[in-house]
Amino acid sequence: MIGPGHGSNRQSFAGRVLGGSVGRNLGLVIALAALFAVGTITAGDRFTSIDNVLTIVRFASITGVLSIGVTFVIIAGGIDLSVGSVLGLATVVATLPSVQLFAEQTNWLVMVLIALVVGTVAGVINGVVIAYGNVVAFMATLAMLVGARGLAEILSNRTTQIVRVQGFLDVFRANLLGVPVLIWIFLLVAVAGWILLNRTTFGRRTIAIGGNREASRLAGIGVKKHIVALYALAGLTAGIAAIMMLGRTTAGTSTHGTLYELDAIAAVVVGGTLLVGGRGTITGTVFGVLIFATLTNVFTQNNLSTSVQALAKGVIIVVAVLLQQRFAARKNSR
Repeated sequence: MIGPGHGSNRQSFAGRVLGGSVGRNLGLVIALAALFAVGTITAGDRFTSIDNVLTIVRFASITGVLSIGVTFVIIAGGIDLSVGSVLGLATVVATLPSVQLFAEQTNWLVMVLIALVVGTVAGVINGVVIAYGNVVAFMATLAMLVGARGLAEILSNRTTQIVRVQGFLDVFRANLLGVPVLIWIFLLVAVAGWILLNRTTFGRRTIAIGGNREASRLAGIGVKKHIVALYALAGLTAGIAAIMMLGRTTAGTSTHGTLYELDAIAAVVVGGTLLVGGRGTITGTVFGVLIFATLTNVFTQNNLSTSVQALAKGVIIVVAVLLQQRFAARKNSR
């Protein structure tokens, strides 16, 4: 016979599970399944076809890679408004005529390396200004947003630079086992991000800094160096996303990545990462990205206007923030 103590323990255990990351991710799975159900009902076989599912994930891949880096920054209590502009700048620098000529004479990996370096350097600049210059993250990354976009326009003279390095195009426009390479890159970045956050000291320190920065400093964590590393990571993912953008569009331009930073932040928030820091998951971010990509596809399949799409996204973001506030209030009351 089970006593009342056992029942309450079971109930509290179930409550802890559902109230934790498993419960939050379960809610995201249900939301994604509901969107798929709506798409299936309204668009039929067009929506459920393998080609369309791959289209959804491929559409989500670039924003998804950006979102992985932004997740780390937000978990640590920061924000990065510059990743979209950094993406655009990296596509421009990687497709400059001199860079492409050197890549043709040597190896297409030169373009990849240039994009990664541009993104990482921009992230390091953000981190140094924030950590050592004591500039608020919002203002520092806003300045980078404007500056990177302006530099991209100057370097490209506001023209579109076509990718002419065939080796680069052959790799990033290819399919591997029937799946676009861009999706594989998204998958690899997501897995690497999950391991980094959940299985390394770096991840534990990121969560600790987001939970209480001063306590982390007193515990011996090099908070300023860690913050620089976090923004460098966000810049690196922007560089990876730039490479993917070049593969998808075969062109570098200063307009690439416009407003992508908002899409990335929205996906991270919907995925359950607290804007105040201290909590978040890579899995939740991936689901957040897929939810928005699926929503866009459902609207596209049904020929609905982009205005309605934007309204629906806005409602989802507001609901997610309200749920975060409720969670935070309940946590504080405890």
